[in-house]
Amino acid sequence: MHVRVPKRMIPFALDGHTKGSHTTITTTTLSLSLICLLILSTTTTAFSVMSPSSPSSPSSPSLSQQAPEQPQRTETQIQLPPPIVYTIAGSDSGGGAGIQADLHAIHSMNCHGCSAITCLTAQSSTGVIGVHTPPVEFLRMQLRALTEDLYPRAIKVGMLGSKDLALEVGSFLKGIKGEQVDEGGEEEQTERPFVVLDPVMISTSGHKLIEDEAKEAIIESVFPYVDVVTPNKFEAEELLGRKLTSPEDVENGAREILNMGVKAVLIKGGHSLAESQKRVDSKINDGNDNVNLSEGVKTTLGYAQDYFLSSEGPLTPGEERICDGSRGVWLRADRYDTIHTHGTGCTLSSVIASALALGHQQRSINGIDEEGTGATRAIHMIDACCLAKAYVTEGVGRGVQLGSGPGPVAHTFFPSSFKSFPSVALDPKDGTSETFLKMRSATTANYNSDGDDVITLGKLLPIVNNKEWIERLSPLDEITDIQLRIKNEDDQDEILKIVEECQKVCEKNNVRLWINDYWRAAVKAKCFGVHVGQEDLAKCIDDGGLEIIRENKMALGISTHSYAELAAAIGVKPSYISLGPVFGTDSKNVAFHPQTLDTVRRWRELIRPDIPLVAIGGINDAPTVSRVKDAGADCVAVISAITKSDDIDSAVKSLDMAMD
Repeated sequence: MHVRVPKRMIPFALDGHTKGSHTTITTTTLSLSLICLLILSTTTTAFSVMSPSSPSSPSSPSLSQQAPEQPQRTETQIQLPPPIVYTIAGSDSGGGAGIQADLHAIHSMNCHGCSAITCLTAQSSTGVIGVHTPPVEFLRMQLRALTEDLYPRAIKVGMLGSKDLALEVGSFLKGIKGEQVDEGGEEEQTERPFVVLDPVMISTSGHKLIEDEAKEAIIESVFPYVDVVTPNKFEAEELLGRKLTSPEDVENGAREILNMGVKAVLIKGGHSLAESQKRVDSKINDGNDNVNLSEGVKTTLGYAQDYFLSSEGPLTPGEERICDGSRGVWLRADRYDTIHTHGTGCTLSSVIASALALGHQQRSINGIDEEGTGATRAIHMIDACCLAKAYVTEGVGRGVQLGSGPGPVAHTFFPSSFKSFPSVALDPKDGTSETFLKMRSATTANYNSDGDDVITLGKLLPIVNNKEWIERLSPLDEITDIQLRIKNEDDQDEILKIVEECQKVCEKNNVRLWINDYWRAAVKAKCFGVHVGQEDLAKCIDDGGLEIIRENKMALGISTHSYAELAAAIGVKPSYISLGPVFGTDSKNVAFHPQTLDTVRRWRELIRPDIPLVAIGGINDAPTVSRVKDAGADCVAVISAITKSDDIDSAVKSLDMAMD
């Protein structure tokens, strides 16, 4: 029996298969939905009785917080089917880990999950009482059925408890990741499915789960086809045959795991390094937990820090960013003091796979460059890891006990909270929170408890390329900040001369001058601030520029285009963060597609409210400025809206009014 229900009554994410103006669902789906609604209606009180607490003891959110509205989709996104993600893993009858957690996570990330089960467990929140492994032939049958009809964009691989299972999955991956040839005999230039491996080898309590021959089969037969492997600290130690007791140990270990054949590795830091050091030292200290921890380990205790390393080069050849995996990237989030973490590894790897599938899908589609897909198209492995860490951090913070044992990580939605989004830690042993010159927004009351001495960023940020424009704009009442972007000049002495002349003009008119990229000239000329893109940020860090800018009490703005770049900017703690290009622009060649207002809204959610968000790119008139402001921008950077105007004074006034 089937029931036809008007499409407008059912969220698109229900299943993604539509026919005309109706969606077909089975009575089984309706029955399950009604049961869930009845359960929720009787448990609202239970979810709301826990009192709020600090990050070290997260509060349990209200029912409305646990099931928030999904963000609105653009028309183009609605028309796209959800990308398909496989999970090849074991079943957890308790629902907290395994394919159950995988499918929860995949669905929450707006993807469609398919499963091929490697083993069945009889377990609850208190433990496992039985394991059954179906014949390898049945796993092969599951995978054949899926690939003949539901081809994946990403594959998550979980528990492979035997050598035979590892060999079978390795053979499958070899086929699906091998040469793809079209009907004419030419190799297709499409991205192959991404493969994410969660090497389930060691339990949370540190117990070994697989035999050595299975581990060796995974390394030899599965690793060569893996894009990113996600061991926790204990699993990394099992792979390496030694303990990891310091950040340097983790970094060296990641390089060794790369040499085993995978493209990238993310060593998860949910278990603190102190646990390893205590285990090592306890052999000498008779089990006493009060061991002498190294200073490097002590500073990591308040954070859950993951280390990402990739064998692939920068996104743009020759232009390295601090979030490029080839440099090695530490991802940092607050650590939660909770036991409700069942399924975190399964969830994290599934979200990585889902995020990669979203990027894979967008890059495979032509003709929708203007539909706000810039950040999604730019999801590569490090971006996917950032999103996954945000998802798991949020889920750990919302985890509650369901049975007698530890509860599972909660499943929420596509990351949309600045409290959970990670930062790139330049030094994993640095626990300080030193920021650049603090600024606040002119359009909101962003944490104005800091006092009146906090400088207010202007609503408009004109970007110009010469002194003449600065002389023309700086006397206007509406202009408080100007950015100078010098073009076609390589002589450093000439650049310094231009900057010094422009700074004098700005000082005369009480306007703050921001210098794009040339931080040394900005420091020498005593300008107000520096704005850098991601590539120049990396160069500035490598040359010691951040310390010099901070010592001179200057402001710093940073450009972002992708989720990993956002994490990098947040880690630097700048005065403002910019996003672009919001719309298509001819003012500058950029490697990213337009973001549109959807990404502006998402960025505003992922950035702390006390850090102004600047939007840039294709913002050419007052109505557009108003829309960008309503989406969450605190300031708009404009170029042609002013420089190509016939009436500059009127243009500036109208743009300024649009930001009110």
